[in-house]
Amino acid sequence: MISLNITGHTVEKLVDPFGLLSGDRYEFFLELEIDEEDELFSDKGIGMKVLFVVDEKGSRISHYHLYERETEKILDLALEEDEESLVFDYCKENIDT
Repeated sequence: MISLNITGHTVEKLVDPFGLLSGDRYEFFLELEIDEEDELFSDKGIGMKVLFVVDEKGSRISHYHLYERETEKILDLALEEDEESLVFDYCKENIDT
């Protein structure tokens, strides 16, 4: 388990110019603070890009990936269930900001 602490974010509501997709989609860029003892720690900083969907089925994370903030290198890592739940709750609370 990585110790996940979300320290900030930017969010943008995505526009579907053709009207093909139902509901609303939001792109989050989360700033993460990772403990130095954690294998994910990087002195270049760690971020997460999250595609968050709100539609008739409810709210959900459609896709995410972790990356080094300084280099934008994508990291091939997945969140554990409790970490994904924390990210889901954070995004759901911040879709209107």
